[in-house]
Amino acid sequence: MDVSQAILQGLTQTISTFWYLFLLLPALAILKSKWFKGVTGEFIVNSFLRFSLPKETYHLIKNVTLSTDDGTTQIDHIVVSKFGIFVIETKNMKGWIFGTTKQKHWTQKIYNHTNKFQNPIHQNYKHLKTIEHQLQVPFDSVFSIVAFVGESVFKTEIPENVTHGGGCVRYIKSKAEVHFTDQQVDNYVAAIENGRLEPNFKTNLRHVKHVSNIIDAKQQLKTVPGDKK
Repeated sequence: MDVSQAILQGLTQTISTFWYLFLLLPALAILKSKWFKGVTGEFIVNSFLRFSLPKETYHLIKNVTLSTDDGTTQIDHIVVSKFGIFVIETKNMKGWIFGTTKQKHWTQKIYNHTNKFQNPIHQNYKHLKTIEHQLQVPFDSVFSIVAFVGESVFKTEIPENVTHGGGCVRYIKSKAEVHFTDQQVDNYVAAIENGRLEPNFKTNLRHVKHVSNIIDAKQQLKTVPGDKK
């Protein structure tokens, strides 16, 4: 047996013995990815909404991508009811969370690691304006909710529409003023379903590209000649 055959045989034996590692390592990478955390968070919030809100009163629509003047916007959950339209942004995070309503960025702190992320209230504002424009409803009948899940703890005072876990359900049920008739609710649900882009990989890729272009444009603005570093 020559050297090349010995090496090949050794590799074959190694692969046959540790084949599960070739499946385990990619699986671990997926489980730790930002995408998987987002999907898990949306699933948890979706479960709270689906099993805690009466279906005859509250109509849940998830993972809605809508066209806008400058591209697309993606909404995690929309709940349509006679008490208003609730637009929900989900955050699956851990650690301490610091932020106020007006701050452009919030802070996540895990031990000695600090991470900045966009104020989710501001992030959800575009979603609200899109719903207001496309459905032609009064803005005061559209409610913003930011729903955190995971092992996160708020370390600053937050508004009532920023919730943790099932708090999003309590917030929705706290709204008792009637804004719409049953017919209007049905019309709005149909309009959202008919106006959304088909929920598939192509739609998601289009939205990711749009978000990436926005980030690139902001980076270019920060590095234009003459700017202070």
